[in-house]
Amino acid sequence: MSATTSWRLPEVAAGWVTDGGLETDLIFHRGLDLPDFASFPLLDDEQGRDVLADYYRAYAVVAAGAGAGLLLETPTWRANTDWGARLGYDAQALRRVNRAAVDHLRGLADEVSADVADVLVVGVVGPRGDGYLAGDLDASRYADYHRPQLAAFAEAGADLATAYTLTTVAEATGVVRAAQDVGLAVAISFTVETDGRLPDGTALGDAVEQLDAGTDRGAAHLLVNCAHPDHVAPGLDATAPWAGRIAGLRVNSSRLSHAELDEAEELDEGDLRDLAATTHALAEALPSVSIVGGCCGTDVRHVAAMWDGWSPAAPR
Repeated sequence: MSATTSWRLPEVAAGWVTDGGLETDLIFHRGLDLPDFASFPLLDDEQGRDVLADYYRAYAVVAAGAGAGLLLETPTWRANTDWGARLGYDAQALRRVNRAAVDHLRGLADEVSADVADVLVVGVVGPRGDGYLAGDLDASRYADYHRPQLAAFAEAGADLATAYTLTTVAEATGVVRAAQDVGLAVAISFTVETDGRLPDGTALGDAVEQLDAGTDRGAAHLLVNCAHPDHVAPGLDATAPWAGRIAGLRVNSSRLSHAELDEAEELDEGDLRDLAATTHALAEALPSVSIVGGCCGTDVRHVAAMWDGWSPAAPR
């Protein structure tokens, strides 16, 4: 049995806190310039690493207050070949920065571990193309593409990898196969449009079933990210067996569509109480959700509101 099929998220009584919309927070709240929406270059200087550490520490406070575990997820959503090349990073530089991302968060995990129920360091994989547009359908090509980043995470001792904002089953399948090749557990997170379907039109349930069938359930667990809870809900059938594979939600604060978000010049932070309530309702409709955090437009205020007096692990 491979590492990816045998690995399971450890049980923590209250569940797992993860962070919010890293890039939108850094751009709109901290005034940083992130070309191509890439935060990983911050790892290359002391000031950037300090900014990242400050960002993650705030979520450790949320996890400690909730009695929950903490997933420290690397700022490497864009640290893959095509996007890296646009920013001047060749294969060797990407291997270095992906390993450095794990090392940086491992040090932070050690720092906060006394206050948090459990801490895992997660290597983040992003899509080869745009996170809102469907790519091609060649799973083998995606496996070759994502393998170097996953190998760097494995070499650095990441506990897990998670691929976020995937738009096709083919890319998800490729990521799982590549992770299996390097012996690293991996989770898969799809994004959906306002109708609850993947950007290529695939129903969420069909995507989960196709991925599990094509990889022998090789993904450790599944998530949905980069969509408002009201956009995820239409794609769900909480009574279907596949719904039990969804272990995490990382939601957008805005109800705007992906196309509208692409055109927006101001950050739509949504309504914290409403986002918390709709996230709770979505999580409570799914039998296996234990990971809750944010995505575009969210920051620690949103995630703290989601966890205030509530836990995804509470009786349903």
